Amino acid sequence: MKTKSGFTGFPSECVKFFADLKENNSKEWFAAHKQDYEKFVMAPVRDFVYEMGLMLESISPGIVADPRVDKSIFRIFRDIRFSKDKSPYKTHLGVFFWEGDRPKMECSGFYFHLEPPVLMTATGMHCFPKAILGPYRDFVVDPKHGPALAKAIEKVTGKGDYVVGGVHYKKTPRGYDAQHDNAALLLHDGLYAFSEAQIPDELYSTAILDYVFARFKDMAPLHRQLLEMTRTASK
Repeated sequence: MKTKSGFTGFPSECVKFFADLKENNSKEWFAAHKQDYEKFVMAPVRDFVYEMGLMLESISPGIVADPRVDKSIFRIFRDIRFSKDKSPYKTHLGVFFWEGDRPKMECSGFYFHLEPPVLMTATGMHCFPKAILGPYRDFVVDPKHGPALAKAIEKVTGKGDYVVGGVHYKKTPRGYDAQHDNAALLLHDGLYAFSEAQIPDELYSTAILDYVFARFKDMAPLHRQLLEMTRTASK
């Protein structure tokens, strides 16, 4: 498979870098291996973002695939200000492709997460911001949108080993019917589907593009519903 960016897959050194970082999570170790990070992690992931963005345009025309840190590529530095864990670095590679008119983390999108020995792909919204939670609940019980959302979830889970997550609350929110057909969805403070697997051989070649895209495409019905929800919330 020929790619426009010259992407050839992620090198085995990328996986080794994160495995080693997990065992040596310190500023000193990272500084000594900064060149490895740039060569084996950042160089291929930038090309991956570019190539996957082109593929995602076929199912999400408004997708944002920006191969910069703090855009599609999550920064490796942890925010430790309010954490008991003072480890300075994340031991995974996170990539997010989003779609919508709101700020990035208020949009639904497609997520790639490499954390040896696991590769995870996901779609949706991990946590609803306050401005979205109310509109989401109204969307869930809406006579038109509610059934469409439930059908999209059923379609995704029926395609393979996909898990739907985001349940947070134990009781139906005040003002909503606990007997509603979609009452279970009212317990969410985020809504997403994901799939986890041992790192596949495809990671090390261009085949990872088709591998990831196939999973994103399977989960796309949920993304489309959440995209509609966020657009409704913006009106």
